Amino acid sequence: MKMDLNAIIEKMETGEQDAALTALQTYNKEKSQCFLFTAGEEEDREDGHLKERLGELVLGFLERDLQPSCQLACLETIRILSRDKKSLAPFATRHAMQILIRHAGLGQGEGVTPEIPDLEVVVEALKCLCNIVFNSDAAQEAGAELQLIAGLAERLKQCREPQWSHEVRFFDLRLTFLLTALRVDVRAQLARELRGVSLLSEALDATIGLCWPDMYEVARAGFDGCSELPLLGRQETERAMEILKILFNVTFDSNRRKVDEEEAATYRHLGAILRHCIMSTSEGEERTEEMHSHTVNLLGNLPLPCLDVLLMPKVQQGSIEYMGVNMDAVMVLLEFMEKRLGRGNKLKETLLPSLNLLTESARIHRETRKFLRMRVLPPLRDVKNRPEVGNALRNKIVRLMTHIDTDVKHCAAEFLFVLCKESVSRFIKYTGYGNAAGLLAARGLMRGGRDPGHYSEDEDSDTEEYREAKPHINPVTGRVEEEQPNPMEGMTEEQKECEAMKLVNMFDKLSREQVIQPMKIGADGKMTSLEPQELRFLARQHFGECNNSDSDSDTN
Repeated sequence: MKMDLNAIIEKMETGEQDAALTALQTYNKEKSQCFLFTAGEEEDREDGHLKERLGELVLGFLERDLQPSCQLACLETIRILSRDKKSLAPFATRHAMQILIRHAGLGQGEGVTPEIPDLEVVVEALKCLCNIVFNSDAAQEAGAELQLIAGLAERLKQCREPQWSHEVRFFDLRLTFLLTALRVDVRAQLARELRGVSLLSEALDATIGLCWPDMYEVARAGFDGCSELPLLGRQETERAMEILKILFNVTFDSNRRKVDEEEAATYRHLGAILRHCIMSTSEGEERTEEMHSHTVNLLGNLPLPCLDVLLMPKVQQGSIEYMGVNMDAVMVLLEFMEKRLGRGNKLKETLLPSLNLLTESARIHRETRKFLRMRVLPPLRDVKNRPEVGNALRNKIVRLMTHIDTDVKHCAAEFLFVLCKESVSRFIKYTGYGNAAGLLAARGLMRGGRDPGHYSEDEDSDTEEYREAKPHINPVTGRVEEEQPNPMEGMTEEQKECEAMKLVNMFDKLSREQVIQPMKIGADGKMTSLEPQELRFLARQHFGECNNSDSDSDTN
C-alpha cells in the first residue's frame, strides 16, 4: 500500500499528464470499493501523510488545463480519499472547495466554468463535494462562505432544461440536502433569500411531470382524468425523494408560525403536489413506501389551514366519497398509518408522523374527522372484550395508549380524543377509563367534562348491543364484567374501618419509603400529591359519614 502510494506520488510529482493519468486510474480501480480504513497506529499515521500529499498533488493538477479524462481521474481519486475522515485536510480548505465547486459547474463568479461542461466531470465533482461536506465541518463552513447553495439554487431553476443528466440533478439535490441538514444558516438562506419552497416545488413538479387542471388540483401530464396513474420511474422517484427531504429541512418550523397570504398560497400549491405524491406509486413496494414516508413527514410541516388541499379534488368515478368530499388521500394516509402500526418496531420514528398528521387534519377539518371516526371508532358493538383486545384498528391504537414510550402513548391517545371531539365521556366509552387516565390527567380532565374545541354537534348513536350492556359496563376496563362477590359482606362498620386503616398504614409506609406517591384529583382536575395525614382524614371522614347515615336510618 505504502509503496503503491509512493509510486503514484512520484509520477504525480513529474507533472506529466499521461503518467499521472495512468497512475491514478490504477489506484482508482484498486480502491473503488474501499470504504473501511483501519490499520495500526504508526502505519495509519504514515499512510495518512501520503494520502494528504496525494490529495494536494491532485488538487494542483485540477488547477491546470487538463483533458477531461485526466480531470475525471483526479476527481475519482479525491472521491476515494474523501471517504476517510483522516485524509480530509487538503480538501476542506476554502481554496480546495473553490476548485471542486468550479468543476461541478456551480461557481458564482469564482474562476471560469466551461460553457459546455463535461457531465461526467460535473457528477464526479459533485460526489466529491457530497463526501467532503458530509465529513468535514470546515468544508461546510467554506461552502457557506462561497455561496455554494446559491449556485445549486441557480441550477435548480433549470429543472426543465434537458442538458442536465439524471446524475447531475440527483447529486445537486443530495448536496443541497446535506447543506440544509448540516447548516442552519444555509437552510434559512435557501428558505427565505432564495425562495426555496417555490423553487423546490417547481423542481418537484418538473420531476414528476405534472399538469394543473385546476388551481390546487394536480394530474400527471398526459394522464389527466385517468383513474389509475402510471408507475413513477426509478430515477424520478429518487430525485423526488431528495426534493422532499430538502423541503422538510427548509419548512421545519412552518407549522409553528403564522404565514401570510402569499406564503399560504405557496404552501397550498406544495400541498397539492404532495397529495399527488401520496397517491402515486413507484417501481416496487419498498420504494413506494419510502416516498410516501417522506411525503407524510413533509405534510406534517405544512401550516394546518393549508392541509385543506388534501380534500379539494373533485369526486370522480372510483373515488372514496364522504359528505360530498373526496377522501382518497385521507384513506391512503390511514392505510399507511395502519401498515406502520402493524409492524410494531421503531414506532416513534415510523408511526408518529402519520398519526400526528391525521390527528391535526381531523382537528381542523370536520369531514376528515367524521370519516376517520367512522373507520377507526365505528358504533360500539363488542362490549365483552377490553378495548385493547382484538385486531380492529381501534384495539391496536388503544394498546398504544399504555406504550412504554411517552410520545407514542400521548399521540395515540390524542388521536382518539380528537376523534371523540375531545369529549371525556365518549373517550372513556371507546377506550376505558384505565387507558384514558394518562391523557385526562395531563389535560386536567379527571373530573370529566370536555376540552374547549371547535367541533360540530353530531350525535353519537349507540348500537342496540351497547345500550343493553351500558349499565353493566365497568368504566375502568371498558367492558362488561362478571359480578364479583363483595369482600366486605357480613363485616361490621368497625371491622370495615379497621381494614381501611390497615390499608392507609400500608400506603403510608410505601409512601415514606418512596415506593409510591399517593395522588388525588385537585380542584383544577389535575393530579396532585396526597399527604398521609390527608389519606387518614379521608378514611375516617368516610366511615364517620357511613356511621351517621346508619344512625339516622335507625332513628327513623
